[in-house]
Amino acid sequence: MSEEKGWSNALAAAHPIVVLLIDDQKIIGEAVRRLLKDETDIEYHFLSDPALALAEAERLRPTIILQDLVMPEVDGLDLVVRFRERPATRSIPLIVLSSKEEPAVKAEAFARGANDYLVKLPDRVELIARLRYHSNAYIAQLQRDEAYSALAADLHEAASYVRSQLPEPIAAGPIRSAWEFVPSATLGGDSFGYFDVDPGHFAFFLLDVCGHGVGPALLSVSAMAAISRRTLPEVDFLDPASVLAALNVAFAMEKHNLLYFTIWYGVFDRSSRGVRYASAGHPPAIVTGAGIPPAELRQQSVAIGVIDDAEFVSAEFQLPAGATVYLFSDGIYEVTRPGGDEFSFAEFVDQVGAIAASGGGPQTILKTMRAIQDDPEFDDDVSVVELKFD
Repeated sequence: MSEEKGWSNALAAAHPIVVLLIDDQKIIGEAVRRLLKDETDIEYHFLSDPALALAEAERLRPTIILQDLVMPEVDGLDLVVRFRERPATRSIPLIVLSSKEEPAVKAEAFARGANDYLVKLPDRVELIARLRYHSNAYIAQLQRDEAYSALAADLHEAASYVRSQLPEPIAAGPIRSAWEFVPSATLGGDSFGYFDVDPGHFAFFLLDVCGHGVGPALLSVSAMAAISRRTLPEVDFLDPASVLAALNVAFAMEKHNLLYFTIWYGVFDRSSRGVRYASAGHPPAIVTGAGIPPAELRQQSVAIGVIDDAEFVSAEFQLPAGATVYLFSDGIYEVTRPGGDEFSFAEFVDQVGAIAASGGGPQTILKTMRAIQDDPEFDDDVSVVELKFD
């Protein structure tokens, strides 16, 4: 037995073919019953009153409908349309049975929504083959829909979990924060955090795991927790390069299903207003406000987990009073305009500077980028973190 035929038989065994024949002639109903009586995987139902067809189909949920074309008081072609108008029957395969062998009639049946057309009574072998073909395709579609719904539920639950682990915005004090987190339909691996390392130093970071799905999301949360809870062993969390090196050891990609992540990590010295920072393959932070043009805090190295002995280097920036720092994932600026032109990072930096100057924040950035791509949905996770330093 071929692999394809074996799969088809297994599918039929798990989901029997359910046939509903609608025909006002009971003799046709009996004839079709006899044609199918030896097929153990086919469950046959007959209805002679076409006025009850819609209700019976919704109750029975067949995997295929056989329908006569000419019936008293009901136009067969109109009935096809009515089946296609109802959500419960819209996708069920429908074969028109007719005594008419006219091309124009066939064309009209297909135009109204029929999947197939047979002149009655069809040959037994041909009828069974078509019933199995259309039903198995429909059953496979139902299984794909069920699997997608289950996956969507898992992704929604995972996205809710990631959101629950993100830090609360800081509403008051010399350092204030606001953020937006928009998971994509397939959920990526964004997460971020900020915390006091000690009374004089404030750390903040944003990371982005490669890929989409529950796995990258959970790895992202795990890495976020390792940083925020400072569980990495023998690490000076005041030294960004040391933090990235420890992450590179703890999250080697061969230990985590070949997943890796980018990260930007910085530490603000409250007394000197200096920011020490390091980055592993991540977009630079943007500094705005305080009467200065937007500045990029860029310090690149390879992503976390890719190379065992990767080296990471810290850099420093003197933060002016009243400055604002933005961290973000690349999903916010990797967008395409309706005409097909890609939005550049330099354009994004200018947009952030203009938005910050006008008093906007993460919500305004999201709104602006959605308008640029003319689509409310982003292809990737989007995270934007705003930190205001008085």
